[in-house]
Amino acid sequence: MWYLMREFAPVSASLIAGLGEWSMPAATVSSEAARRGILVCDTDDPSMHLVARTLAAEGYDCVVCPGQEALGGALEHESADALVAGVKSHADGLDLLRWMRGRRPEVPVILLTPGPDVPSAVDAMREGAFDYLGKPPAADHLTKVVGRAVEMGSLRRENRRLRQQLDVASTTAGFIGESPQSKNLVALIRRVAPARSTALVEGESGTGKELVARMMHYWSARAAGPFVAVNCKAFASGVVESELFGHEKGSFTGAIAARAGCFERASGGTLFLDEIAEAGTDFQAKLLRVLEDGEVLRVGASKSRRVDVRIVAATNRVLRNEVASGSFRADLYFRLNVIPLRIAPLRERRDDILALARHFLAFHAAEAARPITLSPSAERALLDYPWPGNVRELENAIERAVVMSGAEVLRPEAFALDGPEQAGAGREAASVACPDAGENLQAYLDRAAITRIRVALESVGGNRAAAATSLGVDRTTLYRLMKRLGI
Repeated sequence: MWYLMREFAPVSASLIAGLGEWSMPAATVSSEAARRGILVCDTDDPSMHLVARTLAAEGYDCVVCPGQEALGGALEHESADALVAGVKSHADGLDLLRWMRGRRPEVPVILLTPGPDVPSAVDAMREGAFDYLGKPPAADHLTKVVGRAVEMGSLRRENRRLRQQLDVASTTAGFIGESPQSKNLVALIRRVAPARSTALVEGESGTGKELVARMMHYWSARAAGPFVAVNCKAFASGVVESELFGHEKGSFTGAIAARAGCFERASGGTLFLDEIAEAGTDFQAKLLRVLEDGEVLRVGASKSRRVDVRIVAATNRVLRNEVASGSFRADLYFRLNVIPLRIAPLRERRDDILALARHFLAFHAAEAARPITLSPSAERALLDYPWPGNVRELENAIERAVVMSGAEVLRPEAFALDGPEQAGAGREAASVACPDAGENLQAYLDRAAITRIRVALESVGGNRAAAATSLGVDRTTLYRLMKRLGI
């Protein structure tokens, strides 16, 4: 097979009236600005409400966050085209910029500080600030700066989308697949990609199900549209409807701005539903309704919206067996399984192993800036190994060997491949289930954490943000754990 190489406070009218001496420009609402969401944050400065009022008069959809904690919640649940943040000092501004870089680096940040100076502005720009203004800013100057920030953010998103299309294009043009199974699957993908029909991709973890979905999207007439990938297992039961269909402002506690759901974001393109077998009954019922009607109703809305989405679902289980056991709806299964695609595990595609290994070796050797080759005995070892983690495990083994070995010719011992009974997740689970004699509690808990994090990462294709969601922790906590545990 082949492999793809390389995330609240209302504006107070009485407060605005009390600050009426601050001049505001006339409202010039544009349809483009009306779709732009601006976050406004300050811990204790009431003039920030007036900043929000000024931007709202220009047609922006503003959300006021009274502090960094509220800002964190808004970043998780709301769309943001720019952040206007008031800070008490230059140091606080730098801290906020670093904090934002770890959460939403694509959002332009405009800092407002008392008495800015040139050295402070230079420092802020180096940390990624879009602009650095004094408090309170002139209304006309503020709106111009925010307009430029929104435009730059839009260009960044468009560039990212084009880069993603280029990545998929280059990958599909040079896929790695020498076995008859791989060649037959690619021919099938090319044949069915132009259709609008839903597709169901079945295959073990690590076989490349998302790549198959991306290839179907790229080879279809929807290639210029969005490709939205979601993990069904990551949806908590209480937020399924909001995540799928979106919500209107004020429709429930915490809905401080309107938000489009997965279907609306994918309209005109492809929606990839990974781990569909893990979807709960509530999710299944709502998904079936959209597939039948072609419409979504946002939470709190009174009018449905038409969506034009192609669904590609994926699972590492045999979904027909899940239907037989009663855990998956039969009517939804038949809706999804219009075009069935099965990816054979790597152990059934022996002709692909060395081709993939050499491909990954060339990539990681280039990163290491030294020539590295496989010895004949290493090639035999790779062919003899059962690869329970499939293509993902093979790449990890190659990367680990390149990093850990200083040799220019890799031998079998560089890959640390054990017997089949100790391979992959089975080996990890067995080691956790059976503590070593004399092992202290912390060491045992660390091993359990390593296993759980690896399983979470594998289930979402290595996406750390999605893995953090499934583990119930924020991304910063997950990154810190992975660094401490050496993952």
